Amino acid sequence: MGTTPIGERDEGRASRNPLARALVDLARAMRFFSRLPVPALPFETDPHAPPSIAGMTRMLPLAGALIAGPAALVLLAAAALGLPSLPAAALAIVVLVLATGALHEDGLADIADGFGGGRTRERRLEIMKDSRIGAFGACALALGLILRVSLLAALLDDGGALVAAAALVSAAALSRIAMMLPLALLPPARTSGASASIGRPDAASLAIGAAIALAMGAAACLTTGLPLEGLALAAALAATAGLALTALSRRMIGGQTGDVAGATQQVAEAGASIGLLIAAAR
Repeated sequence: MGTTPIGERDEGRASRNPLARALVDLARAMRFFSRLPVPALPFETDPHAPPSIAGMTRMLPLAGALIAGPAALVLLAAAALGLPSLPAAALAIVVLVLATGALHEDGLADIADGFGGGRTRERRLEIMKDSRIGAFGACALALGLILRVSLLAALLDDGGALVAAAALVSAAALSRIAMMLPLALLPPARTSGASASIGRPDAASLAIGAAIALAMGAAACLTTGLPLEGLALAAALAATAGLALTALSRRMIGGQTGDVAGATQQVAEAGASIGLLIAAAR
């Protein structure tokens, strides 16, 4: 008999099972991008291992939707209890921020400070690595949260609780695949850090992830009555945000970092929500 540990043999068999491999990729993506408790799967040898970049990219839309799930439930509960749209939306965004540990918000603040306050590439990267927040970062955080809460409140007013909850989950899925565009299109700006260590997603993984995000959005639209053209607009705006942040990051630091990916998620989520709101308001 071989000496390979049972757990490793189990995970090796799982890697040949597409469903089991997808579950491992999903679990690791959720652990990487959220604070939600994700139990170890029976065939995982190391639940804390970093995710495969290809597998993570494919499963990120589903991970994003699951991360947004508690916020969507809070939104539905708040609406059912009769709370006005603004506090209901604010509570949902609070839960969403807690679920991610403000991971993406931190990226938005860091690139706002770095890109806004640095004169050279080196200085921008230095500012982005600093844990302290400056005026640019504080303004970006405040304006981003105000925009996200107001968009969700408007979706509640124009489409109702189910439409708003579906839009929240759909925007979370679309923005997670958009955040991978800078990682795919640019080299790492640093030799160390999360973005340098996990590698770059390939075109096939991006295409699969985008297809999953669109399929989930289409299901949400068909279930809640949101027009499908709203999903198309949301996807276009999320992709535009990803490409815009990619171009800006190329110009400012000559590459990408984890902060750039996080900021892209925030801008793409707002863009997707705007597209869905336009459809809901018609």
